[in-house]
Amino acid sequence: MNLIVMKFGGSSVANTEKLKNAANRIIANKKKAKKIVVVVSAPGDMTDDLIQRSEEITDKPAEREMDMLLATGEQISIALLAMAIKAKGHSAISYTGPQAGIYADDSHTRARITSIKPEKILKSLKENKIVIVAGFQGINTNEDITTLGRGGSDLTAVALAGALKADLCEIYTDVTGVYTTDPRICDSAQKIDYLSYDEILEMAGSGAQVMQARSIEVAKKFDVIIEVKSSFTNEHGTIISREVKKMEEVVVSSVTFDKHQAKLSILDLPDVPGVAARVFGALAKKGINVDMIIQSSARDGFNDISFTLAKADLKKALAIVRKLAKELKAQGVSCDERISKVSIIGIGMKSHPGVASEMFRILSKEGINIQMISTSEIKISCIINEKDAIKAVNALHSGFGLGKK
Repeated sequence: MNLIVMKFGGSSVANTEKLKNAANRIIANKKKAKKIVVVVSAPGDMTDDLIQRSEEITDKPAEREMDMLLATGEQISIALLAMAIKAKGHSAISYTGPQAGIYADDSHTRARITSIKPEKILKSLKENKIVIVAGFQGINTNEDITTLGRGGSDLTAVALAGALKADLCEIYTDVTGVYTTDPRICDSAQKIDYLSYDEILEMAGSGAQVMQARSIEVAKKFDVIIEVKSSFTNEHGTIISREVKKMEEVVVSSVTFDKHQAKLSILDLPDVPGVAARVFGALAKKGINVDMIIQSSARDGFNDISFTLAKADLKKALAIVRKLAKELKAQGVSCDERISKVSIIGIGMKSHPGVASEMFRILSKEGINIQMISTSEIKISCIINEKDAIKAVNALHSGFGLGKK
């Protein structure tokens, strides 16, 4: 079909000038005889502003109404972008997520896409129109608007690319691609030309503000090739695909950090079967994702369980865990919000021994204490004190030679 899906984030459509710039890029692709589907986020910080307004009304807004509220941001973007393209003499049409045939489950504010029925999109493409779709939203079984969680516009774009069998999904941002670490805190950060799905998935799950993890899972499932690139330059970006050039030559490809973590510990739990299942089952029922888990060795029939989770879920998790601690006759619950997770990631790690020990050596040399450790084939993560996060990132980035061109 020679079709491209182009996704523009909030920073790329934050004002009139940027909207017009996005329109020019879309038209330039269209002139290459391509069929174009565009996915757009809410402009600038509008989503955050809407959340703040809801909090001024109530500290417990109904999730259905939050979805009704938050979905309006993307609708502003699609209408204005369609106007900008039409003003330049090209045919365009805007669709909300429900109009575009994006169906989701009933989990308000963090729904999952269940199916895509893109009949309207396909009809408009046959009519040679540029199709503009609101990201971040779909329709559930009750015919209510539901949103897909933070970064949901990435998911919309990749899912549409998969459903439409697009040749490429271009993700436009305010940076020129994916970097070896956050360039805002590390001057020597370098753009990465190629990344595998597995690497970017680990990066997204480790705090890198690159793409929503769920969108990469969908890309991997449907073999959607992604290019992350800048809205404001013509530089080539970062290509994300199943296989990448020189996959095993680079041991560590990136360093990430996440300051939006908290640690909960349940102290002196009875060391009996089923306790962990009860704790984490209760959290799962409330939709709370747990990241790293450590259980101490049993002592006199008791042990401690510590785990990390997103700070945004801390209040809800604390209520659950404190109730369980009383029921299970644990000594109590402790909480630490002053932590960060720092991670090194790279496909080459699985075939190169000694990477973990080198990471620990680098952190030790900087006087940084490690509280928790988690590993996978291509990632090693450590929980450290929040105040040491930036120092740790820079030390690891330098120690593994990622700043070298």
